[in-house]
Amino acid sequence: MLRIYGVVLELIRLLVPVIREIERHDSDLACQLKRAMASVSLNIAEGSYSRGKNRLVRYHTALGSTREVLACLETAVAFGYVGQVDPTVSNSFDHVLGTLVRLVRH
Repeated sequence: MLRIYGVVLELIRLLVPVIREIERHDSDLACQLKRAMASVSLNIAEGSYSRGKNRLVRYHTALGSTREVLACLETAVAFGYVGQVDPTVSNSFDHVLGTLVRLVRH
């Protein structure tokens, strides 16, 4: 299992209050955010136990879903549903993105 899997699970825990706040304003956006976040963790887990091209596809999907999570958060900020994302959370997302980019390029 990739070490970033634990980072992703911690990000989910950290985002629960943010998701609940977004949900108060826009349940569809909150649902999209939850689905994308789940996709990140599930595809990393599945990719860790896949081989060959299947592994690459799972990590690529996790990468796209990670970017989708960030877009959901940026959209929520733009609408004024929540304040800026904590820099620690942003740094953790950068770490996840960087790892996944390296994996899909190999």
